[in-house]
Amino acid sequence: MSAVLQPEAGARELPARSHLDWLESEAIHILREVAGECANPVVFFSGGKDSIVLLRLAEKAFRPGRFPFPMLHIDTGHNYPEVIEFRDRRARELGERLIVRSVEDSIRRGTVRLRSETESRNAAQAVTLLEAIEEFGFDACIGGARRDEEKSRAKERIFSFRDEFGQWDPKNQRPELWSLYNTRVHKGEHMRVFPISNWTELDVWQYIAREGLEVPSIYYAHKRKVVRRNGLLVPVTHLTPAREGEVVEELSVRFRTVGDISCTCPVESTARTPAEIIAETATTTITERGATRMDDQTSEASMERRKKEGYF
Repeated sequence: MSAVLQPEAGARELPARSHLDWLESEAIHILREVAGECANPVVFFSGGKDSIVLLRLAEKAFRPGRFPFPMLHIDTGHNYPEVIEFRDRRARELGERLIVRSVEDSIRRGTVRLRSETESRNAAQAVTLLEAIEEFGFDACIGGARRDEEKSRAKERIFSFRDEFGQWDPKNQRPELWSLYNTRVHKGEHMRVFPISNWTELDVWQYIAREGLEVPSIYYAHKRKVVRRNGLLVPVTHLTPAREGEVVEELSVRFRTVGDISCTCPVESTARTPAEIIAETATTTITERGATRMDDQTSEASMERRKKEGYF
């Protein structure tokens, strides 16, 4: 009979690993896999909560050295100013290279055409993104998308293959058995990589609380003028003015996600700390995109169509 090993007297037991520890370990492994297997990767950084978490994971994966990839943001020109200020400040604090490419430049080149100045530029940024990928020759783009955000996101692999046109074909993806990833691409093709794909919105906020991460102020409850439109609270701005007959209200709101002003709405909330947001998130029954994104409510297949056109 084999002997059962017993811990030595006085030996200290290792603390049990939480679900956040497991998620963190998986994400760090994926980041290191990208750095080891891909020739010219980049990480998307918009200043939103998911990309903030990505940067903390990159710090844990690669510090005290520098990141083995630059940061990239596609600026639509319609971003909330609080988020852009945070993006620039965080990049300076990290001392890492931030590349910014603008939809305005694509408009001037004629590769993006809009019907009006106030039209949503959310889908148009896919063009600018593909231009940036071609300009720098990136073969892997690391993003903060998660499977719980939206149903087409749920079909996405962690290493998501994009063809030479930057398009996503859900039927042309590679199997991911255990923790083995096929990163091979031909010239002109690339991968979109999602290290926190298996996280939920609740996980993200629990990690923000645990790590003490700063996020843009609009993630927390604040007073803002809004109008009620199609079941959403639309902020009253120069891009989204109140329409005739709409009643402008000043409510306590926060943003669950921070996209363009022209397509991102807040939700009513009094949560002013990560702990209070965690309590709210634990009881919500609507995904953050379903509750806040006008662009995802145009049709059932809105996100999938944009992804096939090269969207994040």
